This record gives sequence, C-alpha cells and structure tokens, in this order.
Amino acid sequence: MEIRTVLVTAPDKDTGVSLARSLVAERIVACGNVVPDLVSVYRWEGEVHEDPEVLLVLKTTAERMDALTRRVRELHPYDVPEVLALPVKEGAEEYMEWVVAECREAKREG
Repeated sequence: MEIRTVLVTAPDKDTGVSLARSLVAERIVACGNVVPDLVSVYRWEGEVHEDPEVLLVLKTTAERMDALTRRVRELHPYDVPEVLALPVKEGAEEYMEWVVAECREAKREG
C-alpha cells in the first residue's frame, strides 16, 4: 500500500473545509483534517508576506496523487497552491487499508 499524507494550505477555514469535502466526496482522499490558526511567512513576487492560513492534512494513495493535484489546482483560490506529498512508511494496517478502500475510483455504470 502506497499511502501519502498531503499538505495543502488554504486562506481560511471555509475554503479548507470546502476543499476537503470535495476531495473526500470525489474519493480522491479518504480523509482531510483542517488545522486552524497557522501563520505562513513566505516570499511571493519579490515581497515577504505574513498571512493567516489553515493547513489541510489529506490522506490518499500514490495512484490518486495526479487527480488530487489536478483538483486542488481547479478548486483552490491561489495561483500556486501548495501540494506536498509525504510518503507514509508505516502505520496501522487497518487504517491504511481503509485509506486504500476509500480512494478507489468509483466504478462507472453503463
């Protein structure tokens, strides 16, 4: 099982929850946690910025990463959204099996 934990920042809780709901509903991720009250300090277009954000911690599979990245780009308000995938080396087998099961693409009928 190739599980990924994916980090995505968003400008506020409503945006983060909306992104997580869409990705779970589309079976791209099994779960999304929205962590509030971050402050991000970064350089953008030659200036240093300091902005409040939320962090999404998403659980998915390696095979769903392309779909995840594509959907975040489509749904996210930022020009260049953060999408960083970290491989999961170990974990509770039952939880990892659940992630894999939840991230299976829905079968098309017809």
